[in-house]
Amino acid sequence: TIDNKQSVMGILQALEYLLERGYTPRRSFYIGLGHDEEISGTEGAVNIVKLLKSRGVKLLYVLDEGLTIMDGVVDGLNEPAALIGVSEKGQATVKLSVSSAPGHSSMPPRESSIGILASAVRSLEKNRMPNLFGHGPERATFEHLAHKFGWPHRMIMSNLWLFSSLLSGILEGQPDTNAFVRTTTAVTMFNSGVKINVMPAYAEAFANFRIHSSQTLQEVLKLIESTISDERVKVEFVSGFDPLPVSSYDDDTFGYQIIKKTVKDIFPQVTVSPGICVGNTDSRHYTELSPDIYRFAPSWYKPGDTARFHGVNERISIQNYEEIVLFYFQLMQNSDIRNLPAPRT
Repeated sequence: TIDNKQSVMGILQALEYLLERGYTPRRSFYIGLGHDEEISGTEGAVNIVKLLKSRGVKLLYVLDEGLTIMDGVVDGLNEPAALIGVSEKGQATVKLSVSSAPGHSSMPPRESSIGILASAVRSLEKNRMPNLFGHGPERATFEHLAHKFGWPHRMIMSNLWLFSSLLSGILEGQPDTNAFVRTTTAVTMFNSGVKINVMPAYAEAFANFRIHSSQTLQEVLKLIESTISDERVKVEFVSGFDPLPVSSYDDDTFGYQIIKKTVKDIFPQVTVSPGICVGNTDSRHYTELSPDIYRFAPSWYKPGDTARFHGVNERISIQNYEEIVLFYFQLMQNSDIRNLPAPRT
């Protein structure tokens, strides 16, 4: 419901309303709905892009799922803010493994394969990747929202040349905001042992890293090796990719400004800001078709909603679904113009 069928149904229902009204667009637009977004989009989005490329299609901009309207989530922010993702983090998955001689549990070695691997995992979690606040588009998010913060947050946001280290320290204190300032480390799988009285001959773990915009995949892999620094632990690269390029959010950038205008049309009380998408979307497959890719869905994101993503009772309100339909209904028409409207002050 939140991630992300609300957009699928909202887009289709908006399109139905336009067709019922006999709407004929002057500017061509494409709707690409993949069936395998949760498993990298290799059969859906990849083939959609391949078809469009074969037809010589170039896109002025791309809008995919991603960030949302944040309301009451950021401390000190007095008004809701719509964050439009101008980039998304890269990703790396690595496999860590340890092999050792098996034996009986009554005569254990000083360190077991599980203990050695657990120590390596602990090193990764304890020694986090560097705080890189200000080296990516995340700084622009707070600069755009500074005037909507209360005191003393407003003073800090308005003077990041002086207080950036203070703000970055605050952000890294919570999991959802820590993701903005660094490459995150998540150990997601750990397997070992076959019997209660047998020393395991093998232990393995998988760790997933979401790569900050200012780092590369190769830099992260080197940091993983140096952090573990144990020859007994084998580190294998499973899959990954670099962070996505940062799309333009200038005043004369058609895609960003059209999305921003549409947000203000439907949600006049909401402030719009560029942001970084900490998860990954299918939009990364579209980089060959357009330099400007944005990630935003007009869902409200309130305190406690984090647990709903892929969780229990993943729901949105009926009113929000109506707003989602209206947003895409308006976006398709707003995009159907030759020149950008005058910027809002």
